[in-house]
Amino acid sequence: MRSPFVNPSPSPSRSPLRFTPASSPMRHTLSESLVEENIDRAESLIAKWDLSRHSPSSSSSSSSLYRDCRPEAKQFLKSVRDLQAAMHFFVKQDSASDKLVRPQSLMQTAMKRLEKEFYLILSTNRQYLDHESVSARSSSVSEGYEDDSEDDLNFAGDGSESVGTPERASSSATVMADLKAIADCMISSGYGKECVKVYKIVRKSVVDEALYLLGLDRTLTHSQIQKMDSEALEKRIKCWLRSVKFAVNTVFYGERILCDHVFASSLPIRESCFGEITRENAVALFGFAESVGKCKKSPEKMFRSLDLYEAIANLWPEIESIFSYDSSSAVRSQAVNALVRLSDAARLMLADFEVAIQKDGSKAAVPGGGVHPLTRYVMNYLNLLADYSEILSDIVADWPVEAAVPDLGSDTSPISARLAWLVLVLLCKINAKAERYKDVALSYLFLANNLQYVVVKARQSRLRYLLGEEWVAKQEAKVKQYAANYEKMGWSKVLASLPEARPAAAAAAEMPVDHAKDTFRRFNAAFEETYKKQAGWVVADPKLRDEMKVSLAKKLLPTYREFYEKHAAPLRRDTFREGIVRFAPDDLGNYLSDLFHGPEGSGSFSSGHSSSTGSSKKGRSH
Repeated sequence: MRSPFVNPSPSPSRSPLRFTPASSPMRHTLSESLVEENIDRAESLIAKWDLSRHSPSSSSSSSSLYRDCRPEAKQFLKSVRDLQAAMHFFVKQDSASDKLVRPQSLMQTAMKRLEKEFYLILSTNRQYLDHESVSARSSSVSEGYEDDSEDDLNFAGDGSESVGTPERASSSATVMADLKAIADCMISSGYGKECVKVYKIVRKSVVDEALYLLGLDRTLTHSQIQKMDSEALEKRIKCWLRSVKFAVNTVFYGERILCDHVFASSLPIRESCFGEITRENAVALFGFAESVGKCKKSPEKMFRSLDLYEAIANLWPEIESIFSYDSSSAVRSQAVNALVRLSDAARLMLADFEVAIQKDGSKAAVPGGGVHPLTRYVMNYLNLLADYSEILSDIVADWPVEAAVPDLGSDTSPISARLAWLVLVLLCKINAKAERYKDVALSYLFLANNLQYVVVKARQSRLRYLLGEEWVAKQEAKVKQYAANYEKMGWSKVLASLPEARPAAAAAAEMPVDHAKDTFRRFNAAFEETYKKQAGWVVADPKLRDEMKVSLAKKLLPTYREFYEKHAAPLRRDTFREGIVRFAPDDLGNYLSDLFHGPEGSGSFSSGHSSSTGSSKKGRSH
């Protein structure tokens, strides 16, 4: 689609009447007579609409040439062209000729009327010159649907048509054509300054009002923005984000379309007009975003800065196109400055976020080895950052991570490396916090919990794609290793209390009763001690919790069941008397199923597991 801002060819000049130099006094007299007749006809029409001949309250003064008598409007413009031709004719004969006085005076009178008509059309047809209507008309023209015939001009209706309807588009086209015809006439007659002055005053007020209704305040200073409290600033930012796209794509775009159409005959004029009408508001619009980028930084303000950056970055092609004139260079510069300032702010806040992780001063160990609040905060924050990965890719493109990040591929993007680095900083801090647990097994459980939280959060967000499957898989392997280390350190005493599996020949020989009793006693003591110590420990992730229970049960229950089935029966009387065989295999399974739920979910030896009591009673009954 052809850009609406490609400079159109100048409209064909309205050629003055051309007279062949007189070759004889008779031809000269004939030509002069024709010119005089044209002046007479022009005087008749121009005098009818002469503003100076009527009081301000008269009907002629308040009437409108274009509203009340459209056929005469076209004839009025032709009369002005005839006056131009007449003056050219007389100047060619004698530049000091007295005959120039009359057409010059009529020209001044005509220009005053046209200036008023120009103002009336601009001010009374705002419903057809609003930015939405103009933008919609531009779209239809670019798609080949324009029907703008100067031979079928009907004055705009009552304004009841909806934006985008054929009737509305037709009315808008008519009004714009009228403005262009008057502007062309006044500019070609040397009265462009008067025409431009009216246009700037009226249209600047329209732009001011449009942005005011959007809630955009161009009077806000940088100092005022800096002093706003967080709540007030947040409201301003939300309003800005809601409005900026409409302001650029409809208000400023529509104004550019209208200005280019009305002053199509003069590039310098349309450039000057558009610049003066929009520059102040547009600079203030993007200046607000720059001022926000200069406000006091904190990690929580990161996302609003990214929202502002994203809005301007997404609109940049339109900004560059709409404000392409040299007179609008300040707007382009302000938009770029805003992007630079917001980019700098984002990098600074990322650096501060990293420092905040490193300096986290929470000293209390998380009860039960659960997920540390720092882990939750950082991963939730990184998940949100991942949603801005495209914007952040631009921001950190020239800000590489200084150290190599393990577990990442060789072709990692800057944003992936930056996020992986922040995860690494978090895990290093968590490793340091694990050292606060006096129980080694609990420290490994703490590490497993926190790394599992990192993995789950990464898999559930865009971090999965930014960090890569290889990175995620390596972290999952580390979780399994932490879990294995917990099992080894936390249950080694219980597992060591049971006899190792023996070959079939050796197993055939009966274990001495006293030896069996000692084994049960050691197991009972080790299991009770371990279970009571770990009753308040927790595994937050259900999947990891089940995997760890299954792994522990596989190592403990088969060996205990084998020993129980061989040696529990002969010890029944002693079991009744001394409580030597305290746990049936199913009891152990029940106890293990209660592990890792924290203080609320853990079982106790006094309640909740009746199978061993039932087994003991059954044993005592024999």
